[in-house]
Amino acid sequence: MNTIASLLIVTTVIVGIVLIIVVLSLMRRKDKKKYENKIMELETEKNLISSTPIPTELEKIEDVIKTEKMEEKYKEWQQRFENIQDNNIAKITDMIVELDIAEGVKEKRVMIAKTELEIYKAKNSANNLLQEIKDISLSEEKYRGIITKLKNKYRELQTEYEEHKIDYEEISDAIELQLDNIETRFLSFEKAMEENDYIEVVHIVKALDYLIEHLSVVITEVPNLLLMAKHLIPHRVLEIKDTYSTMTKDGYALDYLKIEGNMEETNQQVKKILERIQVLNLTDCMFELKTILDYLDSLFTKFEEEKKYRHEYDEMNGGFSKKIKKIDKVVKDIYRQLDDIKNMYDLNDQDVAALNDVNQKLLSINLGYKDLKNDIKNKTNSFSHYVKELEVLTYKLKGLEEDLDESLKSLGSMYDDEVRAREQLGEIQKFLKESKSVIRSYKLPIITNNYFVELSEANEAILEIIKELEKKPIAIKTLNTRVDTARDLVLKLYNTTNEMIRDAKMSEIAIVYGNRYRSDMKEIDMGLNNAKMLFYKGKYHQSLDVALQVIETVDKDVEKKVLRLYDES
Repeated sequence: MNTIASLLIVTTVIVGIVLIIVVLSLMRRKDKKKYENKIMELETEKNLISSTPIPTELEKIEDVIKTEKMEEKYKEWQQRFENIQDNNIAKITDMIVELDIAEGVKEKRVMIAKTELEIYKAKNSANNLLQEIKDISLSEEKYRGIITKLKNKYRELQTEYEEHKIDYEEISDAIELQLDNIETRFLSFEKAMEENDYIEVVHIVKALDYLIEHLSVVITEVPNLLLMAKHLIPHRVLEIKDTYSTMTKDGYALDYLKIEGNMEETNQQVKKILERIQVLNLTDCMFELKTILDYLDSLFTKFEEEKKYRHEYDEMNGGFSKKIKKIDKVVKDIYRQLDDIKNMYDLNDQDVAALNDVNQKLLSINLGYKDLKNDIKNKTNSFSHYVKELEVLTYKLKGLEEDLDESLKSLGSMYDDEVRAREQLGEIQKFLKESKSVIRSYKLPIITNNYFVELSEANEAILEIIKELEKKPIAIKTLNTRVDTARDLVLKLYNTTNEMIRDAKMSEIAIVYGNRYRSDMKEIDMGLNNAKMLFYKGKYHQSLDVALQVIETVDKDVEKKVLRLYDES
């Protein structure tokens, strides 16, 4: 068993080693293939650079060389091409060979990177050289086409200028000089083409393209620039100055706009822009003039805003002025009468403090309002600022008005309570008088003690009201309590009087009504005598109950009949 196990282990190890060798071999083969492909790619790119059609293009140049400058350029291109072939391409070839024989993976990666960089530099040099040569070799066809387009555009601009020459005013001389300059360049182009001086042709075409493009801007923008710089802006500056002068006389504070200084600066800016326009330097002229116009328009907007705020202020000020004068008068009247009010009413510290607080707030608002009017008189700020200040004062005045209303309600309530107390005193005395009159008008055999107690209490309560009203100052809370007490006691006496008279009268009616049954029934006679006895003792309600109960034995409807007789009496 041990031998078999050992064999198995040895076999496994051998198989593992073989597998590792196979894997490593496959990986090495794969890496080798990858680098072989990369080398082929580098070789292909090198060959493409070598096959750049520079020699063919140089041959074309040989046929058109007529100037020393052109010949010098031709020799320079040849030298550059030879340098690419002898140095760049040769170097790349050596680097590819070294890469092919290199062993280490890290070493190959570094060499590939260096080779790719060298190929990029050689390719860039070859392409630039080819483009320069083609610019000349294709010049005849290429630049003839360009010049044709430029001439068409130039003629259109020239026609546009001639048709609207009046719009260009004094700038016409500079524009015509530009036109002459362009015409001269067209002639120079023809001469350079005849001499096959394509290097000069390139410069001439570029110069013509720039000049015509600039002329296009000049022809398009100059009339508008002159219109803005010589007419629109000066006219608006004059309007702004006139408006500023008028509004200043009307009391507007516009110093914060610095109109005079800004208008002078505007004129200087426009003058400088005109100087640039006269030499056809239009860079940013349109933008700067539009910026100036926007600024001037913004001033008109501010003028209108000031007028609007002035109107708003006048409207607000009218209402505010009336209200503060009214409140001033009310507060002055209160303070003028405050000693009398204190003598009349028992004011507490809280009531007096509330009035003093209202007065202090009113003084503060009046001071703020005075400062505001002084500022307007001295033209210190804009009306937009005054409107905001007046809004704050109006808000404060509204709050003060609410506080004043509370104080007035408190004082008014005291006066109303006094008046009400005097009115109620008269009503209470009237009820008491009626109660006494009623009790005297019906001659009762006896008046009970409880009635006199209620009468005494009512009289004393009325006297307490009179005492409180005679006090100086009047304690309103105490007075109200006295009035409530007296009213309750007098009403109680009034009700007691009416109930007592009612019971007495109904008792008499019941006894008289029951007399018809006395002779027939002894029990009725006895009951009525008992009711009569209670009546003379002043127990009128008991007397009525006894009389009704006795009579009900023979007449079930006696109570209704007695009530009817009472109502008819």
